[in-house]
Amino acid sequence: MSEEFWRLDATAQSQLVRSKSVSATELVSAALERIAALDPRLGSIVGADAERALAQAARPGDGVFAGVPFIAKDLLAQPGLRCAFGSRLFAGFTLPEASPYAHAIDAAGLITLGKGKTSELGLLGSTETLLDGLTRNPWDLDRSAGGSSGGSAAAVAAGLVPIAHASDGGGSIRIPAALCGLFGFKPSRGRCLPALPPSDLPEFVIDHCVTRSVRDSARFLEATEDRSGRRHEPIGFVAPGDLDPLRIGFYSRTLMGAPGADGGRAAVESAAALCGALGHRVQECEPPPAMGEGISMAFFTVAGASIERLVGLMSDMRGAPVGEDELEPFTWATLRWYQGLAEGALDRAHAIVADVAESMRQFLDGWDVVLCPTVGVDTPELGFLAPTLPRETLLRRTEALAGYTPVHNMVGAPAMTVPLVHQDGLPVGCQFAAPAGRDATLLALAYQLEEAAPWADRWPAFATAD
Repeated sequence: MSEEFWRLDATAQSQLVRSKSVSATELVSAALERIAALDPRLGSIVGADAERALAQAARPGDGVFAGVPFIAKDLLAQPGLRCAFGSRLFAGFTLPEASPYAHAIDAAGLITLGKGKTSELGLLGSTETLLDGLTRNPWDLDRSAGGSSGGSAAAVAAGLVPIAHASDGGGSIRIPAALCGLFGFKPSRGRCLPALPPSDLPEFVIDHCVTRSVRDSARFLEATEDRSGRRHEPIGFVAPGDLDPLRIGFYSRTLMGAPGADGGRAAVESAAALCGALGHRVQECEPPPAMGEGISMAFFTVAGASIERLVGLMSDMRGAPVGEDELEPFTWATLRWYQGLAEGALDRAHAIVADVAESMRQFLDGWDVVLCPTVGVDTPELGFLAPTLPRETLLRRTEALAGYTPVHNMVGAPAMTVPLVHQDGLPVGCQFAAPAGRDATLLALAYQLEEAAPWADRWPAFATAD
């Protein structure tokens, strides 16, 4: 039976452990064997530690995912595992303390086998770094798995693990999930326990996971939810159930005012028709204002400020400046561009974010749910967002790729990509969003869509080949 573990979602795997049908050690051993066989070509995982994982599997605890193999994105600190942020500057780096979020992952009983590759500092939407090399899309090994959570998405899509940590500051859960044919949910800002220290960029960032099933995502949200009620009333585990008809508006124009890719538009029309058949009131709507240029300017201004602080901190700690060969060309270019901005640039960026957030809040408040494409271009080939390309090229391509996603981070609203459609052998994600705090509504809709158009048995040939 071990060769079939990888076909099961995390909930089913944990049920095997709970029923004592299999042991956590058997699950972890099977996952490690599959990683050894497939990941040299895929390039999704770094820092794998079999000895540590098997030691944890010997005492899996009783959490909701007890004994389930897992990987954490290489932006999350977990003691004993590397935390290189996808950067040569931090190669071999480990952090001694775990965040409340990482503690919650451990308490859930997940067995972390290693780290999912990420673009450097999570900046680019494709996972191809000078530290760790290329992460390939299991649906087509010549194409990108997306980013910055590309390692996590590729690993789950290929069946190396059933669930993996991911984080999203502008689409970094949703874009790779869409490109790899997974369910990718971005919770509302403040919904989850903190995973990063306070700063400007983490205000955009929310941590969660990528999965094949909706129930895995909902259980992971329950395990990592901030139950203090400081920002949102806790929702706990959202189970499948009846859902009253929703008012769903759909559109396909990007935040840059462009029409978007043909594949994305066709996928949204198909998803809108499915929602109508399920009894929801579906209507094409005027898209949110074309705010993409301001969003891009604000995001990379905040990113530049964060890079400047990080470089300064590392230089002070080492007593020597950060070398040119320790950060990628795009990261250096972003820093230098930021340092060339006029005084007050960061304040202006925050003002843009506030304006964008208010505009999007008003738009979302007009609907129960809104539907649009997840990704603004067809699945890109590797090299489309290589960090060695000129900064202006990468900016324009990033604005096209992330043509629908970053606005939800700025308003703090929940959004999800659902793998409803495949075209020309590749998955195409459909993105649903709701007003801030309405996470449960989206998850309830996701269950309904999953039942109406099941995707669990859709596997890339790479995952199923002998």
